[in-house]
Amino acid sequence: MEHLKIASDNYVAFTFFIGTMAMMAASVFFFFELGNTSQKWRTSVLVSGLITFIAAVHYYYMRGYNLETGDSPTFFRYVDWILTVPLMCVEFYLITKKAGAKIGLLWKLIFASLVMLVTGYFGETIDRDNSVMWGIISGAAYFYIAYLVWFGEVSKLAQDAGPQVAKATRVLAWFVLVGWAIYPLGYILGTPGGLFGIQLVADPAAASHAMDIVYNIADAINKIGFGLVIYALSRNED
Repeated sequence: MEHLKIASDNYVAFTFFIGTMAMMAASVFFFFELGNTSQKWRTSVLVSGLITFIAAVHYYYMRGYNLETGDSPTFFRYVDWILTVPLMCVEFYLITKKAGAKIGLLWKLIFASLVMLVTGYFGETIDRDNSVMWGIISGAAYFYIAYLVWFGEVSKLAQDAGPQVAKATRVLAWFVLVGWAIYPLGYILGTPGGLFGIQLVADPAAASHAMDIVYNIADAINKIGFGLVIYALSRNED
């Protein structure tokens, strides 16, 4: 399978490979630690393991697709995000549930994440000529999630849940504000609309490669980082 070998200068395939192994290792860690986790945090740690496991499977297929075709596996990436990003939002609900979080908050977070992803997919694939419009809608949904976790219901409930939950929620909020902000950068690099109509990378192939590398790095940092924050909370919070 010569065509499946990763060339030393193929940084896109290399980041897909590293992403696969990192997500897989994180999943094994979270799943094995379930037996050592107190009952009230077990579901949260389980969800962390599911997030990285789903990502590891998708990254394995995305790596193969990229090596075989040389194209960006945009469809598979969004399938991964449709499954994992709402689960990351579920984590906010789970850790604030004991402070009175209602099921309505969960659906707000899930709905906003789906709007963010579906409109982003439209802008990257189906209606690229209007990528700026779709990017603005996707960005609005993202900022709504950021508002909820920084100043809205999630933040207020976290304060009522105790200092450890409040601290963990604030760290997760930083992941949303800074870590998730990497995704719009990849979107800007990889769509014709670029930044307010100005495409930052003239070569479409180079733009696609840059987008994949940005997304791969962001996924590994955000998904594994989210899980490690939840894991640390399960060890620190009584």
